Amino acid sequence: MKTTVFLGALAATGLSAGIAAANTLEDVQARGELNCGVNTGLVGFAAPDANGNWSGFDVAICKAVAAAVLGDASKVKYVPTTGQTRFTALSSGEVDVLVRNTTWTFSRDTDLKLDFVGVNYYDGQGFMVPKALGVTSAKELDGASICIQTGTTTELNLADYFKANNMSYQPIAIDSNAEGEQQYIAGACDAYTTDASGLAATRAAFATPTDHVILPEIISKEPLGPAVRHGDSEWGDIVRWTLNALVAAEEYGVTSANVEELSKGTDNPEVNRLLGTEGDLGGMIGLEADWAKKAIMAGGNYGEIFAATIGESTPIGLARGLNAQWTQGGLLYAPPFR
Repeated sequence: MKTTVFLGALAATGLSAGIAAANTLEDVQARGELNCGVNTGLVGFAAPDANGNWSGFDVAICKAVAAAVLGDASKVKYVPTTGQTRFTALSSGEVDVLVRNTTWTFSRDTDLKLDFVGVNYYDGQGFMVPKALGVTSAKELDGASICIQTGTTTELNLADYFKANNMSYQPIAIDSNAEGEQQYIAGACDAYTTDASGLAATRAAFATPTDHVILPEIISKEPLGPAVRHGDSEWGDIVRWTLNALVAAEEYGVTSANVEELSKGTDNPEVNRLLGTEGDLGGMIGLEADWAKKAIMAGGNYGEIFAATIGESTPIGLARGLNAQWTQGGLLYAPPFR
């Protein structure tokens, strides 16, 4: 009987603790600012300019969440994190959400107690080498020295790939992309490996990008997405459906230019529910009816954000590829807004 009482008390204590912890929305609204964990500096994804103003693909997601929750896309504090510090920053409560080109994996989802709310970029790991090296395939890198960020899936994938292909390599450990750029340009390593999108962003920042080649091999699946802490489902829903709203907006032709007009009402019930002119989707997640409208106005729909930050017309020059809408042969697919 005593054991039963003890277990019951323990369960009640755990339940109370879970309820007490599930207040991220209240914390953000009381603070009046979203603490968003981002990269220390990866051009196109998250990087500050000379005046400390942040921009990029991941930054746009932070702004959309702030707009949905606080009604103001500028109410964001950007917290730079490395591959080794990012998860501690999230689990400790230093940041409310992590939007830092982070791969969704089994162990991160379960063992690290993170909740990935979706995928904002489907990626894969690749290699970059100086053109002068004369290498045309990753299979030619046997014995090479390779710059690699520690505490990342990239580090593990590299070991797997070289083992599977019976090759050896010398790892050159780095803590950040900026350090990786410096070491690679200085010739400290023969190759640099990270997500292919990161390689494109890194190469674009070089003085002579054409002197460097991104090899054709993609050696892993890297579904990158925003993450929140376990135990706060309401907050997870908010970040998840903000991302979904940006994806759905592109599919339904809702843009930063026409969202104001469309929010007056359309013939498409899905668009009306998305923009809050029908139903009460905002109320279901503790937000105003026009939460998604505000998120879209912050930087446009998914396609607009992609084009402005990392798309083919930018120095990064990434094609949509897997990140095209499902109607265009890609993997982007937002669940129904109903």
